[in-house]
Amino acid sequence: MRAEILQEGRLAPSYSCMADPYTILGVDRGASEKDIKAAYRRMAKELHPDRNQGNPRAAERFGEITNAYDLLSDKDKRAQFDRGEIDADGNPAAPFGYGRGGGGFGNAQGGFRHDGFEGFAGGGEGGGPDLGDLFEGLFGGRGAGSGFGGRRGPPPRGGNTAYRLVVPFVDAATRAPQRITLKDGKTIDLRLPAGVEHGQQVRLPGKGEAGPGGTGDALVTIEIAPHPFFEREGDNIRIDVPITLDEAVGGARIKVPTVDGPVMLTVAPGTNGGKTLRLKGKGFSRKDGERGDQLVTLAIDLPADDAELKRRLEGWQDTRNPRGRLGM
Repeated sequence: MRAEILQEGRLAPSYSCMADPYTILGVDRGASEKDIKAAYRRMAKELHPDRNQGNPRAAERFGEITNAYDLLSDKDKRAQFDRGEIDADGNPAAPFGYGRGGGGFGNAQGGFRHDGFEGFAGGGEGGGPDLGDLFEGLFGGRGAGSGFGGRRGPPPRGGNTAYRLVVPFVDAATRAPQRITLKDGKTIDLRLPAGVEHGQQVRLPGKGEAGPGGTGDALVTIEIAPHPFFEREGDNIRIDVPITLDEAVGGARIKVPTVDGPVMLTVAPGTNGGKTLRLKGKGFSRKDGERGDQLVTLAIDLPADDAELKRRLEGWQDTRNPRGRLGM
């Protein structure tokens, strides 16, 4: 079993026959979307590569839970998987066990998978089926492009090769270069496009299968991995940040994480929970190359059963009605 993840600028081994995604996340098949998301967030915090540097097994498990969450968080994919129409990798379930061959994502070179015709009987160079031989058998020696008039068409280009690249959330936001390993073993550094989106496809001309009429292209589908506490909202990034009661009442300077590293943020005296502050230029890139913002929502985190706090507030009561504007 191999999982597709990217860690520290290199591709870890790819997991093509992924185990049951429900088992990986430790949830029942009838689990709600909320339960699935909670399970992923809990495991992702423990296994995230930033917290487990030098631990390849943690990075491997992080890739497994990310792939499992990617499938189960998509309602359509989850329904297809539950009906047995696709496998745990999101590939169509082949009848009678046929059709996987060398297709189905996952190659021994790295965290990509390629869809081709490897394993097809009579395959030609590059693993594809030799369609020329097939047409010669049908039409008495005429080539695949010749028709019945005996006129042969131009030689065909090599086929395109499809890859899937799982990009960490922070790398996608900052457009960090991604080193990828192609089917032929060569590596290239892929520059993520401005405004990169989950599911977007990038074409690499001349990086596909060789053919008599030229080399095909590599088609790279980008999948942005979820993050334990950042959430994307268009070009912006949202995060909930807890603050203490004394920080809310008296004001404070607090450290806040961003995709570019931690920054200091000023909390004004008398700040209410739910207040949202904006950090300019700390979001995802737009198509014009500019960056969106990071939206920081503050949440007052009270200590549980704090005797000292209760003692200090004893006899004091806020006589306002904060729900008056709601008609309550």
